[in-house]
Amino acid sequence: MSKSIDFYFDVMSPYAFIAHNRIKKIHTDKKIIFKYMPILLGGLHNLAGITAPAFNKFKIINMKNDCDLVSKKNDIKFQWNDNFPINSLNIMRGYLLIKKDLKYDYINKIFNAYWVDNKDLTKQENIDSILDQLKIDRNFFLDGIKNEKTKDELKRLTNEAFGKEIFGAPTFVVNNKIFWGQDRLGYAIDETLN
Repeated sequence: MSKSIDFYFDVMSPYAFIAHNRIKKIHTDKKIIFKYMPILLGGLHNLAGITAPAFNKFKIINMKNDCDLVSKKNDIKFQWNDNFPINSLNIMRGYLLIKKDLKYDYINKIFNAYWVDNKDLTKQENIDSILDQLKIDRNFFLDGIKNEKTKDELKRLTNEAFGKEIFGAPTFVVNNKIFWGQDRLGYAIDETLN
């Protein structure tokens, strides 16, 4: 059976950030490949007819408290971003266009900038700082996120996720089974043993 786990994520999901950090901690202990599958969470919610928790005053309060609780329990540095939510479209497109060997560092730095350092990622200078650290040409990035091929790829991945009945992030898929939520990572890992 599969020794890989598809990890569907969007940087706007604090739970995807937590899952990413949990993956970092277990990745060296297990012989499992995590395939990062970028999606546009807002687009996925629209397809599924879901109102995001960010737009429900009761859910957002619980979500903030829950993320603090889960982060502390898992020894993950976390700070709720003052600018939540933002449109992650260009960030997620950026993940698709950069070189394979930079993808992990890119998403790690983006996650940390947003969910640890409380950076406003709608400000281009904050994205530029990350691009500079990774030695990614700014013009290449800005032109690439406007490219139809990049746009279409993110749409395709989001639609493909919806076609698999994925409705949120993070979601893990193993052996065609869906495990939704950062708290289901252990179950996804167990499934790789079946």
